[in-house]
Amino acid sequence: MDARDEVKSRISIEDVIARYLDLKKSGRNFKALSPFSKEKTPSFVVSPEKQIWHDFSSGKGGDVFTFVMEVEGVDFRGALEILARRAGVDLEQYDTPNRSSISKNRLYDIYELATKFYQVQFSANKMAVDYVLKERKFTKATALAWQIGYSPNTGDALYIFLKSKGYSDKEILAAGLVSERYSKYNDMFRGRLMIPLADGQGRVIGFTARALTEDDRGPKYINTPQTVLYDKSRHVFGLHLAKESIRTVGYAVIVEGNLDVLASHQAGVKQVVATAGTALTEQHLKSLGLLTKDIRLCFDADKAGLAATERSIPLASKQNLNVSVITLPSGKDPDELMRTNKEAWEEVIEKPTYAVDWLIERYKSQVDLSSAPGKRRFSDLLLPTIQSLNDAVERDHYINELSRLLEISPSALSSKLTNLKEPGQKLKLPIKSQPMVLDKDALERQRLQDNMLSLMLVKKKLRGNLHVLTEDMLISGNGKQLFNILIEHPDINVKKDFLRFKDLADYVKIELLLYEELYSDLDDLELAYEAARLKARLAEIYIKNQKAIITNELKISNDADTRNLLEKAKQLDNLLSKVNEEGNINAQETS
Repeated sequence: MDARDEVKSRISIEDVIARYLDLKKSGRNFKALSPFSKEKTPSFVVSPEKQIWHDFSSGKGGDVFTFVMEVEGVDFRGALEILARRAGVDLEQYDTPNRSSISKNRLYDIYELATKFYQVQFSANKMAVDYVLKERKFTKATALAWQIGYSPNTGDALYIFLKSKGYSDKEILAAGLVSERYSKYNDMFRGRLMIPLADGQGRVIGFTARALTEDDRGPKYINTPQTVLYDKSRHVFGLHLAKESIRTVGYAVIVEGNLDVLASHQAGVKQVVATAGTALTEQHLKSLGLLTKDIRLCFDADKAGLAATERSIPLASKQNLNVSVITLPSGKDPDELMRTNKEAWEEVIEKPTYAVDWLIERYKSQVDLSSAPGKRRFSDLLLPTIQSLNDAVERDHYINELSRLLEISPSALSSKLTNLKEPGQKLKLPIKSQPMVLDKDALERQRLQDNMLSLMLVKKKLRGNLHVLTEDMLISGNGKQLFNILIEHPDINVKKDFLRFKDLADYVKIELLLYEELYSDLDDLELAYEAARLKARLAEIYIKNQKAIITNELKISNDADTRNLLEKAKQLDNLLSKVNEEGNINAQETS
C-alpha cells in the first residue's frame, strides 16, 4: 500500500469536506453549496459510499485529494501532506528509499512476539496471576483467549528480547514498544498487566497496560501510542471476538473498560466491545455500523458518561444508527453484575433507553422545571441534541415532548431551535481557491457529456445513442476514454467489469454518482427521451461551433475551398438531422 492508499484508508471524504463546507444529509449522500460558484440551491454532492464528490454547478469532481487540491490551491504533494497530518500517517516512511524496511508485516510479527513474551512473564508473576484469577475472577481459559500478559519491571526486558530476535531499534520504536531517553532504549510498559489490542482479523496491533495496584505511579491505563497499525480513534476493542455475536443478536454493547469486555464474554454475553474510555468517535460507530444499526452504551452515570452519550447522538444520527443507554441497578457496576449475576446483566442490556429519552430524564433531575430559569436551562441543554437529529419527524417529536414537559408552546421551542448554532459547529477552514469564472459553453458541454455518459454507463439498452456521435464532440479526456470503451465493448457491465475501467476509476464513480442523483427515479421511457435530448444537444453545440469555424474560413477562402467548406457545412446539417431522427426512433422503440 502506498502513501496515497494509506491516507485514503484512514480518512473519510465526508469528514474532510465537512471541515470546509456545511454538509447536509441527503439520502445516502451529503449536499452543500458549491465552493466554486455562487448558488442558492446546494448542488455539491459527496458520496461516502463511493468516497467521491461532484459539483454540478462547475462540473468539477474527484476524490478527497482532488478536493483538497482545489480548495487549498495546492498540488497533489501538498494535498497528500495536509491529509497525511489529519490521518496520522508518517510520510517519511514512504519517502525514504528504504521505506520497506519497516513493513506492516514486520510490525505484526513484533506484536505477536511481544504478546507471547508478555504471556510467559505473566505465568511467572504471582501478583499478576492473583490479580487476574482471584481478584478479577477470570478463568484460565479467558486469560488464554485474550492473551493476557505482564510486562516485567526491569526496564528493558522486552527490548533485549526483540533485539535477540533480529529486530532493529527503528522497528521496535515504530511499534511503540520502547522509548528512547539519554541515548538508551527502555520498555514502554513496565510492571503492568498487558491486554493485547487486536484488529478485526484478530492480529495484535498494540496493547493496553493496566496498573496492578492503586499505589502504582502514573495513570491506571496506558495505551500503545498511535502507529501505522493502531489508531485509538478507530480501534474497537474486542470486535474480532464479538462480531459474530453482534450479527446474531442484532445489537452491540459498548462498555468503558477492556476488562469489562472480558468479564461479559466470560459470562457468555459476547456482543460487547469497548472504546478507549468514553472517547466514542464517528469512526468507531462506522465500524460497528457495518454489523448492526443498534448500538447500546453502558457508560458510568457520571459527568464523563453523560458527555459521551450527548456526543454519540449526533454521530449516530449522521450514520443512521440507533443509540440507546443501558441503565444498571443502583450501586452496581458492569463488572460486578457480569461476574455475580449473568441473568441480570442480560436483562438490563435487553431493555435499554433510547439515548435522547435517557438524556431528558437525566436533565429533568438536575433542573427545576417549574421555574423560568430552569426551563431555559433545560431547553439549553437539550435543544442542541434535538437539532443534531437527522430525521425531521424525530426532531418534531422531541419538540412536542419538551413543549409538554415545560408547558410552553412548540412554536417557542422551534423558534429557539432555529436560532441555535449548528451542534458542535466549528469554524470552517478557509477555501483558498477563488470562485471560478465559468465558460458557459464549455460548462454546458461538460454537463451534457457527463450526464449522457452516466446514462450509457448504467443502461446498456441506451448505448445505441453513442454510434452517431464522435469522440470530437466530447470535451474532456476522461469522457473520450469512457466513450471509446463503451463503443468498443457495448455489453460491458460496470459492476462485473470494473477492472476494465481501472484507469478511469474516479471518473466512473462520479458518473455512477451522477446517475444516482439525476436519473435513478426515472422509468425506461423517460431515460430514453433524456438520452435522445442529451445526444441531440451535444451534437447541436458541436455542429454550431464547427459551422462558426467554417463561416470564418469562408471569408478568406478561394472558390475551391469555398465548395469544400459548403459541402462540410451540408454534412454537418445532415449529421444533426440524423441525430434527431435516431433519437426519436430510439425513444419510440423504448416505449
